[in-house]
Formats: sequence, structure tokens, C-alpha cells
Amino acid sequence: MIERRPFESLGGANHGWLDAKHHFSFADYHDPERMGWGALRVWNDDAIAPNAGFPPHPHADMEIVTYVREGAITHQDSLGNKGRTAAGDVQVMSAGTGIRHSEYNLEPGVTKLFQIWILPTSRGKAPSWGAKPFPKSHRSGRFVILASGDPDDSDALPIRTDARVLGATLTAGETAEYALGAERHGYLVPAKGSVEVNGVTLKPRDGAAIQDEAVVRVHALDDAELVLVDAA
Repeated sequence: MIERRPFESLGGANHGWLDAKHHFSFADYHDPERMGWGALRVWNDDAIAPNAGFPPHPHADMEIVTYVREGAITHQDSLGNKGRTAAGDVQVMSAGTGIRHSEYNLEPGVTKLFQIWILPTSRGKAPSWGAKPFPKSHRSGRFVILASGDPDDSDALPIRTDARVLGATLTAGETAEYALGAERHGYLVPAKGSVEVNGVTLKPRDGAAIQDEAVVRVHALDDAELVLVDAA
């Protein structure tokens, strides 16, 4: 089963400095049919104006993955971490027992990113933050694991949940597959380009809620950049 969620149907708000679209209920957008997908709770599609961003604010008991599509985001938190995550890079924050952080676009142009929240499988752990570059050339024609709760995924950023966040880049006409498993919840969004997912056509920034599909087969209709969450 694949349910296409057109970009035009997403909730959201334009705050001037932030133009946000929400794949699931978030902030003032509430849809009882879109409260999450398995352990996946939030998928926000954010465009942040230059020299603007989120001032210090708290999080707890959430795994937060930021996938930067264009520009860069600068993070600073109450643990003393500070880092700039640019397009092609990914950052993760395990909020654990509690953390305060800020995220600003200090770049001359608009920064575009996906922010993904996944419910943790364990609580009461110390908070942590990390970032890592994932060059798009390494994801050419295949899915690469960017963040994972499986310790065997040693090249991925660690998260404390039964989930993976994956990325791929495909040229027009190319196909990539991922063995999801019928019991898992998949959610796929093309950051750019149109694709067919097991025969269902997605336009750029549409969402696809996937369940009861052993294999996810993505065929690129245009040059495409993909993000996929595989969650319990």
C-alpha cells in the first residue's frame, strides 16, 4: 500500500523568515489522519531566510534528524556543541533527558532542509548531537543509510530508535530498490525530481506513506534526490 500525499495538501505556515510545510500534524496544523507514520512523528519541509532561524528552545525524548537540501544550518546547544551542516550533510540530535539548542541560517541565501522527528525506543539517556558529510556522489544510483538505530550500520549517524534514514540520488531513467519489509512503515519524499514508487508517481516534495510492501522500487522520471525513512 502506497498513499501519495501531494505537496499541495500538506499543512504549514509562512512566518516570513520561515516557510514551513508539515507532512504530519505540527504546531498549529492538526490533522487527526496525519499524526505520524509508525515511529515517524514529524517531517517538516523548511525554507529559512538568510540571517534568521530558531532561537534557543528545548527538546526531550525525541530523535531529530536534519537533512540539508540547500544552503547550511548552524547549530549550537546547551552541551557546548556548535556546528555548521551544509547541503549534502546530515545532523542528528538525540534529545534524551533534555537539551536546548538554536538553529540559524547564517548564509547569504535561503537554506532548505527536511527536519525529521522519530520517537525513541529508550528514554532517560543523556542527550547528544552529531553531524556527518554524505557526498551525493556516494548515493548515486543507490540508497545509503544516513542515520540508524542499528549498531551494525556503522557508517551511519546513530539514533536511539528502531529506524533508518536513507538518501539516494538517481539520474533520469535510473532505478533503485530498498528491502523495506511488509511489517515496516516507510515514508519517502523526493527532495527534487519526479519518481515512480512501485508504480505510484510522486512529484517533487510529495510524500509517500508506504506499508505492506516488501521492496520499495523507485524509478526516476527526472534527475532525483530522495529521502526515505524506514521505521517500526
